[in-house]
Amino acid sequence: MGFSKKHIFDEQQNQAALITKVLGHPARISIIQHISQNKCCNCNELVQNIGLAQPTISQHLNEIKKIGLLDQDAKGKNLFYSINVDRLNDCRRIINDFFVKTQINCCK
Repeated sequence: MGFSKKHIFDEQQNQAALITKVLGHPARISIIQHISQNKCCNCNELVQNIGLAQPTISQHLNEIKKIGLLDQDAKGKNLFYSINVDRLNDCRRIINDFFVKTQINCCK
């Protein structure tokens, strides 16, 4: 496995890369959209609506949770997921800042 050189990049670069890596899979985009439209749902509901196997959905949920985009609430044996709106706004700002600053640099 390759050695990561994250330490040579600033915090914003590392954050933008992590966010876009998580968003870089269509299944994760679909999961995030489904959860946002349904406020709170569990893995079984995602399996039924997205059409991927339960272990696959669980793996994608874990990747999305790595950036803090999901809140989870245990109800009995089930975990229900919702979007962490504060973190969603943080992610949006990080990515938007990247594009705005890049565009400004291009126009100089």
